[in-house]
Amino acid sequence: MGPHYLSPFFTPRSVAVVGATERPESVGHRIMINMQEAGFSGGLYPVNPNREMICGLKAYPDLAAIPEKIELAVIATPAHTVPGIIRQCGEKSIGSVIIISAGFGEQDSAGKHLQQEVLDIAHRYSIRIIGPNCLGIIRPNGHLNATFGDGVIKDGNLALLSQSGAVCTAILDWAQSMDIGFSTVVSMGGAADIDFGEVLDYLALDSKTTGILMYVEGIRDARRFLSGLKAAARLKPVILIKSGRHESGCKAAMSHTGAMIGGDDVFDAAIERAGVVRAYSIAQLFSAARVLANNYTVKQNRLAIITNAGGPGVMSTDRAEEVGVKMAELSEASLEALNKVLPPHWSHANPVDILGDATPERYKNALEICLKDKNIDGALIILTPQAMTDSKQVAELIITASKTTQKPVLASWTGGNRVQEGRRLFDNSRVAHFSTPEVAVDAFSFLARYTQNQILLKQIPSAQNEQVTHDVEGSRLIIERVLAEGRQVMTAQESKAILAAFKIPVNHTVKVDNAKEAIIAAETLGFPVALKVNMSQFSHKSDIGGVRLNINSAKDVSMHYTEMENLIKQKYPDVNEVTMTIEPMHRSYSGRELMIGVIRDPVFGPAISVGLGGTMVEILNDKAVALPPLNEYMVEQMIAKTKAAKYLKPFRQLPAANIKALVNTLLSVSSMVSELPEILELDINPLIVDDRGVMAVDARIKVQISHQLTPYSHMTIHPYPHELIQYYQLPTGANICIRPVRPEDADMEKDFVHRLSERTKYFRFMQALQELTPEMVVRFTQIDYDREIAFIAVTEEKGKPKELGVGRYMTNPDGHSVEFALVVSDDCHGMGIGTRLMKTLMQTAKYKGLSFFEGEVLAINKPMLSLVKKLGFTIEPVPGDKEVVRVVKDLRM
Repeated sequence: MGPHYLSPFFTPRSVAVVGATERPESVGHRIMINMQEAGFSGGLYPVNPNREMICGLKAYPDLAAIPEKIELAVIATPAHTVPGIIRQCGEKSIGSVIIISAGFGEQDSAGKHLQQEVLDIAHRYSIRIIGPNCLGIIRPNGHLNATFGDGVIKDGNLALLSQSGAVCTAILDWAQSMDIGFSTVVSMGGAADIDFGEVLDYLALDSKTTGILMYVEGIRDARRFLSGLKAAARLKPVILIKSGRHESGCKAAMSHTGAMIGGDDVFDAAIERAGVVRAYSIAQLFSAARVLANNYTVKQNRLAIITNAGGPGVMSTDRAEEVGVKMAELSEASLEALNKVLPPHWSHANPVDILGDATPERYKNALEICLKDKNIDGALIILTPQAMTDSKQVAELIITASKTTQKPVLASWTGGNRVQEGRRLFDNSRVAHFSTPEVAVDAFSFLARYTQNQILLKQIPSAQNEQVTHDVEGSRLIIERVLAEGRQVMTAQESKAILAAFKIPVNHTVKVDNAKEAIIAAETLGFPVALKVNMSQFSHKSDIGGVRLNINSAKDVSMHYTEMENLIKQKYPDVNEVTMTIEPMHRSYSGRELMIGVIRDPVFGPAISVGLGGTMVEILNDKAVALPPLNEYMVEQMIAKTKAAKYLKPFRQLPAANIKALVNTLLSVSSMVSELPEILELDINPLIVDDRGVMAVDARIKVQISHQLTPYSHMTIHPYPHELIQYYQLPTGANICIRPVRPEDADMEKDFVHRLSERTKYFRFMQALQELTPEMVVRFTQIDYDREIAFIAVTEEKGKPKELGVGRYMTNPDGHSVEFALVVSDDCHGMGIGTRLMKTLMQTAKYKGLSFFEGEVLAINKPMLSLVKKLGFTIEPVPGDKEVVRVVKDLRM
């Protein structure tokens, strides 16, 4: 692989500063000083038509006058001059530009027009832009500081990616006071061209970066944003702070769900799926980074606290309760062992209070016992300076003990000068240390959440439940007829028909137009019945007195119908005709009322919620939110987050609710919103769940005309493309499956590469390679199906799956072309597997609207060159490289 296309921004060999001046208060002058003080070793060229020298360097009147090739231009001139400078960059073949200047899209319509003019010129010359209205880029290791910020940035291994220049400088200032360094700092500004997703792609593969910190305000392209987050989070921890996301679209929703779910809930659900942790302050941001950088693993979130003072232990326990950390229950074996090494008056519980006269040996013994306990996932050691305390020696013993375990060991040496020596020892160890116990507990909660989110990251559900067949076409016909009538809100009867098409149990509903029809329907269904208004303009029937329950006779049906009809006509004089429904009362002595909802978030698309239901749903405000598509594991995690989870368990005389039926219902809702982009909102309230199953008693769906051209484009997360699986037979009779790769194929992928000959490995990777690194395995098997695809050819051998070949492509930054790679097992050459994989890749790329299929092939790789010739590729030389040729296929032909 060659250098990343964003490399000129981060490792340029030459930089031009357009707008450089000698005025100390100017942005251009500050950039020049920062570049020089950082020790930039490449060519630095100030551009100013009015000066001959700037900061001791020759100044040039314009970019064209610079005799050398420029890799990066930094523009700090008034906004109106920028289009002309971008044109100069294009004529000078400068492909990377940072626009520091403000006055573009963040301003009025004139600024937006100016920004579009800049982008049009940039696209014409294939120029990529960071900014406008940004602080710039810092790369301490590469002696690059193309910003106008103050202060020296220490070299480190954390990357900082910020939308706000002001917040960026605040974080850098805070980090400087804490002696924290950075591998990279990027201020995104207006992100008119390059956005979060692309920079995250770069940082994911950057060897100098081990963790990524982000400050996010708004998101322009949700799919690209989440795609970049996933790519990075698969390889290194990503922690972000978010503020100011657009929520008005959610608040304007008509449904119960819309009233309950704000944009923030959906944002949280999105980043959980991306394997990312969210912090809520700058201090938390670095606390999370500190604990995640140590590559700790936790199975659950059960914490043991060892302390020499009761007060901090109690405060830590309170904080654990607030942030959802479980206080571990000590096993009988641990209690017995602790009794042998601790004084009689120790706490005999967690927190483990080892008393104020605790010796270093007492700390060591307590920690070692706790780390062996299977009920404990991590330990926090609290030390307060007391008369007998030796903070340095305790720290040494804690560090030694931490080396024997994979469980996280956190420390809080609380105090000032008397604990300073101990803190310094922790700086260069695997023990993450914090100034207060509460902050340490927060850090452990981030670690537990990160572990959970990493599991979610690896979940790649299909759009449809593969075990159940749903009537998608029938549902679409119902929706189309509703829209053809000029309506968006479906009646209860229509809504329930959609649910039934997706195998969600619904109670029988009969539409009635007068009291006589209501009596006939009630007698047919059997008493008791419910009478409900059935008019799309009334979203919440109970709010207008439009629901009557437990009606037990024909006479009462007639009376209630007449009463409700008169009430509605009096309250709403414009209503000429009132229609209602008769439904049998759903009898369940053990039934629990839940609500399942769907909203269309303006940024992240469909979002599904579940929680306690009924008429008091907004007051109960119980919800867990997730983005489709969902699988069984993810639905179970959703349910576990709600207050309803306890309600569903057996209590008093009630048996446990049928969780499996609830899980299947949520999976069906996930399939529904994945397959029907017309659905804007959905409420199932109440959904009665008992020991026998579920019943959707009431439902409401709002729809809109869908204009999407490709499947699932209304969703932020692309489902596993189950529809691309194909089966065929080799001439030998062996059954082959060609399917998109899944994360669980990691071991099979490693074995496949291990079995390849040295020559085949060299042809595929263009370098000597023995085994796939863990990072390569992740990149090859955990993919984003929206922008890349990998098909594996699999057969079964001795009852186990065996990989025979793999082909993959990744969409290039231009969005029109892809780069492909292909390799087939040595013992399967000549069987047509490579041809089949290549044709499958090309068909998929063409279906997605991509235009060009490209790849680099070693000139000595004759079998591959023969294959691409047969498939109609053109073969072109690579300038300056005789060992490699470029092969290209125009998919439009």
